[in-house]
Order: sequence, then C-alpha cells, then structure tokens
Amino acid sequence: IEIYSLHVDCKVTSRFAHTVITSRIVNRANESREAIFEVEIPKTAFITNFSMSMDGEVYPGIIKEKTAAQNEYDTAVSQGQSAGLVKITDRKLEQFHMSVSIAAASKVTFELTYEELLKRHLGKYELLIKVQPKQLVKHFQIDVHIFEPQGIHFLETDSTFMTNELTEALTKVQNETKAHILFKPTLDQQKKNSELDETLLNGDFVVRYDVKREATAGDIQIVNGYFVHYFAPQEMPVFPKNVIFVIDRSGSMTGRKIEQTRDALLKILQDLRPEDHFSFITFNNKVVEWKSSLLPATEENVASAAALVQTLTARGGTDLGAALLAAAAALDKARGLPQRSVAMIILLTDGQPTSGERNVEVIQENVQKAINGKYALFCLGFGFDVSYKFLEKMALSNGGIARRIYENADAALQLQGFYQEVATPILMQIEMQYPENSIEGLTKNNFKLFFEGSEITVSGKISNELDLLPVEIKAQSHTSNLTLKEEANVKEKEQVFQNQRYIFGNFIERLWAYLNIQQLLEEAISAQEEDQKALEAQALDLSLRYSFVTPLTSMVVTKPQQQEELANKPTEAG
Repeated sequence: IEIYSLHVDCKVTSRFAHTVITSRIVNRANESREAIFEVEIPKTAFITNFSMSMDGEVYPGIIKEKTAAQNEYDTAVSQGQSAGLVKITDRKLEQFHMSVSIAAASKVTFELTYEELLKRHLGKYELLIKVQPKQLVKHFQIDVHIFEPQGIHFLETDSTFMTNELTEALTKVQNETKAHILFKPTLDQQKKNSELDETLLNGDFVVRYDVKREATAGDIQIVNGYFVHYFAPQEMPVFPKNVIFVIDRSGSMTGRKIEQTRDALLKILQDLRPEDHFSFITFNNKVVEWKSSLLPATEENVASAAALVQTLTARGGTDLGAALLAAAAALDKARGLPQRSVAMIILLTDGQPTSGERNVEVIQENVQKAINGKYALFCLGFGFDVSYKFLEKMALSNGGIARRIYENADAALQLQGFYQEVATPILMQIEMQYPENSIEGLTKNNFKLFFEGSEITVSGKISNELDLLPVEIKAQSHTSNLTLKEEANVKEKEQVFQNQRYIFGNFIERLWAYLNIQQLLEEAISAQEEDQKALEAQALDLSLRYSFVTPLTSMVVTKPQQQEELANKPTEAG
C-alpha cells in the first residue's frame, strides 16, 4: 500500500482556517489490501466534509443528528463491530481514522475538510498541522495561504522535525496582508538517511502569526451581510490581581504530580507583580490556609511562599468543596486590597471529592452561592481521574474556564502557560454594543475579563440595508471607565474581500456559525436543564445547517459493500 500523494491545503482568511487534507493511495500488491487514512486535527476544529473515491465511485460522509445517526449505525452493524472514527490523542489534537479494503492495483482518494477559528493566545495565532505520513510520499505538499486585511504584523513557522535539508523545501512569500507558505520536500529530503526508506516527517508543523492593530475599537470585517468584530486593545495598564491558589495535596497527587505542581508554583510565584496580593490554600481531607489574609507579593512574602511550596507533600483524602469555600471566604474578608483589582481563585486538583461534601451538585451550588459573581474561578484538572465535566461546569458558572493538564513531562509548563494567559487582566465588564434593530443572531457580546494577548470576537448578521455599522465598546480599565466608538462603512468593508481569489465564499457566515455553536455548547454546560435543551437544539440546528461535526452531530460514512462507519466529535469531558 503506497501513499503516492499527500496534500494539506490550508486557507486562513481573517483568522478563520479552512483545511483540506487529500491522500491518494495505490495498492501495488496483487491481492486486495486495507488502505488506511489516519490524520490528527486540532481539537478546536470541526470536521465539515469527508469523502472516499474509488473505482469511479464517491463515498461521501453525511452529517446527521447524533442519536439518529447512532440508531441507523446500530441497525447496520452487528454488535461488537462498531468503532468510532475520531478519538482524542493529546492535549491539542484528535485523530480521524478511516480504513477501506481496495482491490489489487486499485487506487483510493481520501479527502477530509475541517474548519476552525484561530484563537489568539499570548499575542499570537497558531495554526497546527500534524504531519505523520508513516512512509515516504512521492508528492508531499503543505500549502498555507493567509489573508489578513488588517495586515500581518509577524509570521513564523516552526516544526518539530526540520533538518537543514528539509528547510530547503520550505518557502515563505509574504506581503502586507498576504502570506503563502509552501513545504514540498522531495523523496530524498524526506529520508532519514539514504540507505533506509524511513521518513523524517513525523511531528508538528506550526505557523504562528499576529496582525497589525490600528483602531482602538478593534477591527470590523463584512462579507455577504455577516460581520465579525475583533477587539484586542494594546498597551493598557494591568489590573492588580488578588489570587488564591487552591492546591490538592491528597494521596493521589503523590510522586510526579506533586513535584510538577511544586515546580510550576515556584515559577508562577516569580511571575507575580508587586501590586498583586496572593495566598495559598492546600487541601486533602483537611483544609489548610497558609496565612489568615492575602499578602502583597513582596520579595519577602514570595520567598516565604516558595518555602511553603517546597514542603508540599501528598497524602489523605480530597475535601474539595471546603477548600473552595475557604478561598471565597478569604477573599470576602480580605482588607486593604487595591480599589480596582481582579480577584480570582485558581484550583488545581486531580481527583473526585472523597471527604467532606461529596455530592458534586451540592458542591457546585455552594461554591456558586459563595462566589456570587464576585470572583473568577479557574479549574485545572490534572490527569484523567478528575470529573472534568464537574470542573468545567463549576468554572463556567463562575466566570472562569477549565483546562485539563495532561500527565506528560511538560505538565509544569502547561500549568505555567495557563497562568500566563490569565496573569495580565487589562479590562473588565466589557460590553460590545451594536444597533439592536439592525443586527440579528449576535454572538456573545458581554465579557467579564479581557487578558492581554488574547482577543474578543463578536459576529452577527446585518439585517437591513445599513450604510454604516456603528459600534460602541464600554469597559473598565485599571485607571478609568472607557467608551470606544467606531463606524464601519459596510460597502467599503465588503469590497476588501471581493477580489481575493482564494477566499472560500461565505467565510464570515461560517465563522459566525462556528463561534455560535462553540458558545451555545459552552453555555449549555452551566445552564439549567430546560435551558440546556434549548441551547443544544439551537447548536444542533446550526451544526446541521452548516454541516459541522460537533458533539451533537455525527458523520455517517458508507463504505463499499454498504458497511457504515461513524465519526463523532469527542469532548474533553468524554
């Protein structure tokens, strides 16, 4: 079985990435063989299309509602034969796997399309392409086209498998608003050495970039009556933080986990700013507060906290609820904190509550009552014994986010990386306002916090013939209350994309649908049951209308001989 052509074609238009992977395979044996198409794609992406072509026939993937697809699948497949096509493989990726039997001397072409909105993290967008052909490929090519009307501020490529020879196969052409990256290694360049037919191509191919930002009220782009508004203010004063670290030191954290936690916390302590206030709560079946109040992050206090962190050991049960309530109480009674500041609780745990209150619903309720919208709660789940669903619901109900920390060698770096993302809050209570009677289907437009290096994205549909789209942003900064205004000339904005060759038509409409689905699913996690059903129904409707494989839909692929396979979108919560 030989992959004779593998092409990754990616078009990024205003942060929205549309990627098509095409693999052409030939069976050189004189009997039928299994051809395998296995690719890893970013977790944040939604598959939108898949097809197999062989012997002049095309076998497309059809996207349906999950339960309907499952029922159909169960009927078609006798028990014990079903296999999901998509599974999570690591922190950033999930794997799509398809195999089909092809006759001697026959060919098959697999084509997979997925889309995602690139999110800005720590001042850059990252496009990740996983390269793993597992054999030498005669025609191998990665094409990345980027078009950013705001202008490209910087662009870099990075790869885990580059050699000097392979670098020669990489070209980068760039002007003010466009870039084309081409990676096209010959067979010789792909080889580990000239004697062996082993490939060097195994790992990540990454493109990172950022855009230029002129306007203070962000940038608006419009195509076919849909708009997207990007807002990422720069050079703003940073809010002082009042942060309580709530650290699990129960028995299950023993060994590597507690060591990595210590390493990460020591680094994080160094990153605190002098105007921040902080404290620690550690818990097993007992909850221990490091100090009776939050302390300013002076050198002396940081050193004293570092000494405590060095002594962290793990044993005992997990009274997670009591620890979080203690953190909320400590922030409630804290005195002498800066007037305009951001309060947050960062929880790190690796397991289920095993002592004190064990019912996760009761814990959620108690914590939400105690926090009462005053503080942001960030939940980091270490490994796979945590109930990620519980942590995610708790974080989203309290203005924060949840993240899974994978038990790899780089766990300490994952923890630090997360802290860096939330370390510099520069705006709070952000309201993005648009003319009510002219905009439909507006995505989320109120945000509790904005961290430096990230970006706020709002999208919607312009419902009537507007010439000018006025926007107003209200927010609180560390020093003042801001009101920023901007007007977008609809016709001029539409023109920007008119003459661009490689743009996929209604991309802002698809971006709007993608963002909407992501937000509806996130909202559903922390909603009451009736609301949850309504939110999921909306997300399902959009998933089907724009054909996205989301956690609510499945793609049914019918192979030759009428055999059916199912592709579902896995979620972190499983």
